[in-house]
Amino acid sequence: MRFNKIRKVISFSILIFIISTASPVFAQSQSAQNRNFPDSPAQGTTELNQNIRGSGVPNVAIQITEPQSGREVAFSVRLLLLLTILTLAPSILILVTCFLRFSIVLDFIKRALSLQQVPPTSVLNGIAFFMTIFVMWPTFTKVYDNAYKPLSENAITIEEAYQQAEAPLRMFMYGQMSGDTSYIKMFMNMAKLDKPNTLADVPTYILVPSYILHELTVAFKIGVILYIPFIIIDMVVASILMAMGMMMLPPVQISMPFKLILFVLVDGWGLLTQQLFNSVIR
Repeated sequence: MRFNKIRKVISFSILIFIISTASPVFAQSQSAQNRNFPDSPAQGTTELNQNIRGSGVPNVAIQITEPQSGREVAFSVRLLLLLTILTLAPSILILVTCFLRFSIVLDFIKRALSLQQVPPTSVLNGIAFFMTIFVMWPTFTKVYDNAYKPLSENAITIEEAYQQAEAPLRMFMYGQMSGDTSYIKMFMNMAKLDKPNTLADVPTYILVPSYILHELTVAFKIGVILYIPFIIIDMVVASILMAMGMMMLPPVQISMPFKLILFVLVDGWGLLTQQLFNSVIR
């Protein structure tokens, strides 16, 4: 016990000696650093390069004024209608072209082959889109030559350009329904209009929904015809599996490879594309 106390006293004495020795040295180093530190901040000048020019930000001003004449009111209304048409342009082009028929038929063939993920829906829509451009190119050319080009050259007004652009599309839609005008008659009766004698007597707001229903009907007819051979394969495979006692095995899992083999051997994509083209361009 006495030895432990003596050791603690010696250790405490050594610690005090080290602190007392180091304090003057630390103070001397701090005073040296203070002498080296400048009393005032350094002085200097900065010059900008005169060859560098700042980027100018234009002023944006929005001014709302009341129309001073009826012409200004009409221009504002026409501008609003034009923006509305541009917003609805994708939907309008989808519904008044053959894109609707192509996209539905391609989706039918995907379901008939019992395919879930391939080809993706975006790929099928892309195929339908470029096939539509290919088929509708003569119509689009007429719209460009008769409506857009004269309007850009200020040769015709907006109203005349609309009429010139509407005419080729109306001819195309009516040409697809030349053998079946039942939907036109139905919409004419619902609108309580007289029986039309020519295409000029059919308003556009009657022709467009009639064309849409006609395209849906034709697309579903083609889809049913495409389903028939693949349904036969499913029935044959299901009958064979039931005869072998494999009732727990899904028939679709076995029939899908056979349907794909049949579709590839008969060049299904080529035949489908050619028949869709022939169904539009007679």
